[in-house]
Amino acid sequence: HRLSPLSKLFVTVLYIVVTVSFHKYDISGVFVMVLFPLVGYQVGMILVHTCFHKLRVVMPLVCAVGLFNPFFDKRIVLYIGAVGVSGGVISMLTLMMKGIFCLMASFLLAATTSIEDICRALRQLHVPKVLTSLLLLTFRYISVLLDEAAIMTDAYRLRAPGQKGVHISAWGSFLGQLLLRSMDRATALYESMELRGYHGEFHYAQGRPSSRASWPFAIGCAALIVLARLYNLPALLGGLFA
Repeated sequence: HRLSPLSKLFVTVLYIVVTVSFHKYDISGVFVMVLFPLVGYQVGMILVHTCFHKLRVVMPLVCAVGLFNPFFDKRIVLYIGAVGVSGGVISMLTLMMKGIFCLMASFLLAATTSIEDICRALRQLHVPKVLTSLLLLTFRYISVLLDEAAIMTDAYRLRAPGQKGVHISAWGSFLGQLLLRSMDRATALYESMELRGYHGEFHYAQGRPSSRASWPFAIGCAALIVLARLYNLPALLGGLFA
């Protein structure tokens, strides 16, 4: 938690880029990449269960991306005993693991670093201030949009007792009203920000001093991540113990 936000952001982005770069059939290589988030959770004293609980809505969507691969790629590429495994199954599992591992790494960054520190690190990397401001405001005020949606849902239920959810015939007007109410609330929020001196740039408060181990940690993790990408570690370990 005391590491520099910039070093953690650098390692997380590198990890995601390296993880998604594996070949679609390289399931053993991708599997090794789970070590980084797992070790990070242990060091940061974060329960892995917390990650899966918080991301329980997103995880199924990520896993659903490769569900149709077995239907399009039926070529047998692996045998487990007498059972043949098609390339579609391998690529499906590889794609699922890539998505889950990247989500775990992103959650690790968010759980150990505040959104202000992340945006400050992005500005240090010269990311356009429009993008950092959009990220910060989205994170801060997404709850406002959810509150508006909850109020409208309650109002709809009071006018349609006994009905489960919003009827499909009302989806258009419901979303339109939600958009208009959100725009009105966003206008009020922006005017209040301007009254407090906002002119397109957030002046982040200075963060607390970072640990001296920040960049040795970043360099060491980056070296291990690149090493795991260049060499098939499971095959090398299997050859040593064979």
